[in-house]
Amino acid sequence: MMPICGALVVALLLSQARGSLSPSEDEGGGGGGGVPSEWLLLHVVQGHIGAGNYSYLRLNHDGRIILHMRSLAGDADLYVSDKTLRPSFDAYKLQSATCGRDVVAVPGDFARPVGIGVYGHPAHEESEFEMRVFHDQTVAAETLDDKDSYASEDGRRNRKSPEAEEEEEEDDDFQEEESIFWTILIGLLKIVLEILF
Repeated sequence: MMPICGALVVALLLSQARGSLSPSEDEGGGGGGGVPSEWLLLHVVQGHIGAGNYSYLRLNHDGRIILHMRSLAGDADLYVSDKTLRPSFDAYKLQSATCGRDVVAVPGDFARPVGIGVYGHPAHEESEFEMRVFHDQTVAAETLDDKDSYASEDGRRNRKSPEAEEEEEEDDDFQEEESIFWTILIGLLKIVLEILF
């Protein structure tokens, strides 16, 4: 019985040591834990935002950009638009309003400059955030691969199956419904908070 318990304790200690030696997810710059090596770290932005307030940033980089934001304290939410430089929960194209890590992928075809709004959730007096801005270089590589496949001798094109296209459409519908749900919920919470305070 004792040798089995001893072996389990050693295995547990080894697994914990291996976890502490692996790179953390917060280390950025291509290849760092959880971030694909094709993503190039462009900027790291840190800031504080008061409850119910916005902090605005402007994105001028071309291509597909990934915004990774985490709340260090409180709860900061992310709103993105290529139509206004001051997006909010009333006017945005893309958003992430979780109670933790917020991620938004800005498509390469968005008009530049892109407006980024960081909102401090009213449940916290102040929110502190860190946003890492990545350039997704896989899109450029895929574009080159597509050009090569179009120029191939047999002229065949790599296309998605009808089933894959249907799944993408269903995912888009689900994300749109989820976005509408969160917009309505945030609006209701704002009204309730205004009535209470």
